[in-house]
Amino acid sequence: MHPIESESYRILGERIDLSDLSPKVAAVTARVIHASADLEFAELMVLDEASVSAGIDAVLAGAPVICDVQMVRSGITSTATTCLLDEATAGPNGIPTRSADAIARAAARWPDGAVFVIGCAPTALFEVVRLVESGDLRPALVIGMPVGFVGAAESKDALRRVAATPPHDRSVPAISNRGEKGGSAVASAAFNAIVRLARAEPGESND
Repeated sequence: MHPIESESYRILGERIDLSDLSPKVAAVTARVIHASADLEFAELMVLDEASVSAGIDAVLAGAPVICDVQMVRSGITSTATTCLLDEATAGPNGIPTRSADAIARAAARWPDGAVFVIGCAPTALFEVVRLVESGDLRPALVIGMPVGFVGAAESKDALRRVAATPPHDRSVPAISNRGEKGGSAVASAAFNAIVRLARAEPGESND
């Protein structure tokens, strides 16, 4: 860990106590706070041990990682990611935005076992939810942390509903936050934390 990062985490530890969280949940939450310098995320994050473990398993299995925008993709380090926004168009088949169309295209290519990291576009997260509800998408994990005043909070609420009551008796592991806050930096930070945890698993390299 770089000395600046170590000092940042030291200060974070002085500012807030995450000891009531399980180690894996605390690691993801701390990384989000570190990326945003926003201590409120300690109260806003919605995740559990099972969702983090699902992400770790997906990373170890080499699952595809799908991002809604290039900024999320740029923020994810040390693992391959995909963003299909350059291929997407708005409007076909009633899909409202290019971000949503990019998710639909990704779901068609990787319907089973991919990780979806949504940090910018609420419409992309709504599309993930729609595809899960229809049974056309069965993700290993959805990180849904889009930002904004229009649809961001609602899309995360929708993700949590589908995660709590999955169709076809299939669980949908999800990590999100409550409210309008979010963004590419915190979504990619959450996934980077999972990658770091995966590499700390017994038998895995920590490089």
